[in-house]
Formats: sequence, structure tokens, C-alpha cells
Amino acid sequence: MKRFYKVIKSILLLIVVLFLIHSIYITIDGLNDKNKNADVAIVLGNKVNEDGTLSERLKARLDKSIELFNQDKVKSIIVSGGLGKEGFWEGKKMQEYLISNKIPSEKILVDNYGNDTEKTVENSIRIMDSLQFKSAISVSQYFHQTRIKKLFRNKGFENIESASPNYFELRDFYSIFREFVAYYKEAI
Repeated sequence: MKRFYKVIKSILLLIVVLFLIHSIYITIDGLNDKNKNADVAIVLGNKVNEDGTLSERLKARLDKSIELFNQDKVKSIIVSGGLGKEGFWEGKKMQEYLISNKIPSEKILVDNYGNDTEKTVENSIRIMDSLQFKSAISVSQYFHQTRIKKLFRNKGFENIESASPNYFELRDFYSIFREFVAYYKEAI
């Protein structure tokens, strides 16, 4: 029995060490903006509030895409999200925000069926293929970027970089843990 507890303790220690190494890696990777140009920025959706306003996290993502567009780093912006429990299509709300911030409507591509990260990746690749876009910049929180880029590359889309807004909150600790679980769940 003593040996069993020792094995369990070793496994738990290994998981904790793996979590810490993974967390450090995804933080560094997500905050490392290579400042490259691309055909399109892909903004992953997030919460729209019950009153129809955007969460601060989602606004920060969109503001980052506006910055990329205004600096001529991207030619177009894909906004991707699903129908939130609050009753709003995230893609549509994101499009409205971009238009209100002087992004031309013809430069905004809306995906209202990006219900999760995997769907956003699949739908974005389909959109980019139809428009012959060859490069993209993922716009999401820093802790999300490693998994997003891995999903794109797993689908054969190699020319993907990332840019994350300078928006941090206490919830990031939970989100880093969630990303750790999601990353290895997909790997298995």
C-alpha cells in the first residue's frame, strides 16, 4: 500500500511539473508577437453581455485587430463566434464594433458558427481558402494562442502567427488551467 501511495504521489508531482512548464511556455508563446504582416486577422469570439455590449476581454481582442488593420499588418479581419447564451451572435456584435471603429464593412468577414476554438479554426480555413488567403494572425488572449496555432497547423495551415491584447485579469489563472486540460485532451 505504501508503494501505491508513492506511485500516486510521483504521478501527481509529474502532472504539477508538466502544468508549470506548459503554463510558462504558453504564456511566453502567447505574449510573443512577431510583428509580421498577414492576409487576415482572425478574432476569436468571447462573451457578449446580457445588454448586448461586448465584454472587456472581447473589446480588447477587437481593439488589437483594429490596431493590426490600421498599421497595415492585415488586409481583412475575420470575426468568429457563436450564439451566446445571452442571445446574441458574437460574430455580428463583433462586426458592429469594428464598423463603429471605422473598419470598412467589406474588410470584415463574419463567422457566426465558430462555437468553439476548433470550429473557428475550421471555418476560418474554409473562408481563407475561398479567398486565397495564405497567412493569418490569430487574435485572442495570450494563454489561448499556443492551442489555436497548433489546431491550425494540425489542419495543414502552417502560416499562422498570433497577436494578443494587453488585457490581463484574475480569471487568467483559471483560463491557463483550462487551456492546459484542453491542449492535452486534444492531444489524446
